[in-house]
Amino acid sequence: MSRPPTLTLPSCAHAYRLDTERGSFAVQDARPEAAPLGTALLVPGFTGSKEDFVALLAPLAAAGFRAVAVDGRGQHESPGPRDELAYVQRELALDVLAQARAVQESDSGPVHLLGHSLGGLITRAAVLLDASPFRSLTVLSSGPAAIEASQQARVRMLIEALGTLDMESVWRAMRELDPPEAADAATPPEIGAFLHRRWLNTVPEQLIATGRQMLEEPDRVAELARTGLATHVVSGAVDYAWPVSWMDAMAERLSARRTVIEGAEHSPNAERPEKTAEALAGFWSGVG
Repeated sequence: MSRPPTLTLPSCAHAYRLDTERGSFAVQDARPEAAPLGTALLVPGFTGSKEDFVALLAPLAAAGFRAVAVDGRGQHESPGPRDELAYVQRELALDVLAQARAVQESDSGPVHLLGHSLGGLITRAAVLLDASPFRSLTVLSSGPAAIEASQQARVRMLIEALGTLDMESVWRAMRELDPPEAADAATPPEIGAFLHRRWLNTVPEQLIATGRQMLEEPDRVAELARTGLATHVVSGAVDYAWPVSWMDAMAERLSARRTVIEGAEHSPNAERPEKTAEALAGFWSGVG
């Protein structure tokens, strides 16, 4: 679970609801002072939300890019039905395409798509449906197929719990399984309260359906390579969901740019935002 270092929006950003042909989505939108070089659409991961990118907004805007971080359907402040079928990967990918079209309506610049963790699988699926809205795809802390075996076991436990317990009970059980560094003493009170609130706001069927996607995702790297879209594979130096070596090999298969953010693990966007933003802006500037 990503922990944003702050919840305070920078002065260059504002929060609103992005209306699309597939519904309304909560976003945080940061804009540079001059005309943007392009727009980044930032898609969060499993149990995540737009706030996971809040520390990227100011440095990306300073580098000349508009950055739009979104809550997917059923995530935190975006509504979603109590129906697992609403969260199959194709539906979520179609949402991303609708979000990209809505963003382009308000800004005609190129859209650089980024997906973090589970969001990497969803954004890949969107590109495979239709790559034309995008100038590039960045896969952040996300791998070629299903997650690593030990994490699969953890996700299966979560799916089982979500099928039998209420969200508050599952939250308490998850906290008992957290490593020592995730304890309350290591998390500022306002961030801890936000993580709890975000969890309770998220639709359980969204978590069940997307959890299964991380268990069952096939290797679609060759399909992505055939699109010819410029790609960037970014990770921390350590990753528990998809080993770094898996992401190294995926980048080679894609002929993609590869960036490892030293000092970061599964959430470089939250753990080393300045370095991550620098890497992202450098890539986007190079592809136009």
